Amino acid sequence: MKGIVKQGFFIVSLAFFSLQAQAQQLAPKDFTVNGKVKNGAKGEKVTLLRTTAGGSSVKLDSAQLAADGTFSIKGVENDRGSFFALNISDRQKVILLVEGGEEFKILADGTSRDDKGNGGKAEITGSKNMEYYAQIDKLMQTFAAKVTGWNEEYAKAEEKKDAKKIQEVQQAYASADKERLDVIKKLLPEMGTTLVALFTANNFLSPDTDLEILKKLGDDYEKITPTPTLAKGFIGQIKRIAGVSVGQQAPDFTLNSPDGKPVALSSLRGKFVLIDFWASWCGPCRMENPNVVRMYDKFKDKGFDIYGVSLDDNEKAWKTAIERDKLKWLHGSELKKWNSGVAQTYGVNAIPATFLIDKDGKIIAKNLRGPALESKLTELLGAQ
Repeated sequence: MKGIVKQGFFIVSLAFFSLQAQAQQLAPKDFTVNGKVKNGAKGEKVTLLRTTAGGSSVKLDSAQLAADGTFSIKGVENDRGSFFALNISDRQKVILLVEGGEEFKILADGTSRDDKGNGGKAEITGSKNMEYYAQIDKLMQTFAAKVTGWNEEYAKAEEKKDAKKIQEVQQAYASADKERLDVIKKLLPEMGTTLVALFTANNFLSPDTDLEILKKLGDDYEKITPTPTLAKGFIGQIKRIAGVSVGQQAPDFTLNSPDGKPVALSSLRGKFVLIDFWASWCGPCRMENPNVVRMYDKFKDKGFDIYGVSLDDNEKAWKTAIERDKLKWLHGSELKKWNSGVAQTYGVNAIPATFLIDKDGKIIAKNLRGPALESKLTELLGAQ
């Protein structure tokens, strides 16, 4: 049976835009889970799992059900926000959004949820994250039930070649899809800078249509000190997605040079400047370096300069590459590889990457290399 209406089932996901955030020194916080399983039997096992970025699970602890179906289990949250799960005797999995310090109370069915959304129910209190998660889960299960019906109607209409009915189903889906997203977007500001807000933004918003909402959320998370680990990855990727475009003012930055002195991009104001993102470990970057050296030698006396921003994390390798490739311009690095704040600000997700800025600091071209770079510099500064 062919259908074009998506099911849109609610899926717990750790597929954040990027999870390249470095682990921070965040204070560990304990949390407890006290629960009761309605359809459990004495001695059955409840296992606490932590979900990793790759989608796998790590077993942390377990407890056995008492005769009345109750259990108690403890855990530790190290990153100010992570996804955990309770596996109830391999029949039911209960998702927990944990920031640390919670005292969860759970009443679970102890049964599996079928494809119609029956069974597998769990009431969870003791956490604002879980209250909002429950609202979204209910919203998505209701939507999924409607989609099941629409898919059946669509299949019948397609068999009968009923174009009018097909259009009605598609319109009904589109309308309901917009309605659920409107509800989710309305809830998001209420969530603040919680783990469930991060989860909701990742699972339901699109950078293509909701970039401003995502940027606002990233800005809000950035004000938290210390920043939760998952939030830091989210912030960095949103910055990469937003990036900077031709016509915008190039964001100023200051990095330490190879000899440890701070060098600001704005110190080169009054010249045409090529911001060159590269790294010693990047083969294409090293292959392009002779051309960049030639451009520097050709135009340096005509008001052209270069600021090399390295995405290295090895200081010795960075300095050695500068010396071997004879890169005689200004250099700076945070030595954080892809966690470079400057790279995130400029939306750099692959190297080599370049930004050509004019004398006033405005971006006039991006990713010029080889003959294209020489042609643009000749146009701006004249042939030598």
